[in-house]
Amino acid sequence: FNIEPRVLQDLATRLKNGESVVADSPAESDCYQLIKDLDHIGGHVQGSLTNKKYMRNEIWSLISYKGAPSWYITLSPADERHPICLYFADDRRVFRPFIKDERLRRLLVSKNPVAGARFFHLMVHNFIKHVLGVYPEH
Repeated sequence: FNIEPRVLQDLATRLKNGESVVADSPAESDCYQLIKDLDHIGGHVQGSLTNKKYMRNEIWSLISYKGAPSWYITLSPADERHPICLYFADDRRVFRPFIKDERLRRLLVSKNPVAGARFFHLMVHNFIKHVLGVYPEH
């Protein structure tokens, strides 16, 4: 392609302003082909706008084919009531099923954010493995 920067800038400005632009000249057609090629390449780049557009289209296709999801799950990243989270947050090596009072549990988990992160990671990993049936690498 022989892309003219002035024509490309003019097209970009008109498209940015929301105009409906039709390629009237071979130079504009070449610019549109360049945009199309860049868009195609962007579909393979993780996190790009085109990649996100493709994922949205895939989600809508799945919803159209399978139906909308009918359940939602909320996970708590630092659950001060869960014994595993409390075990991760505590400095004891041996687990004892002693239930601490609420203030002490919150203090224990809040002083150790890594324990909350480890607990969240464990819960998400187990959810993916046991509910979704996918075995992620640990």
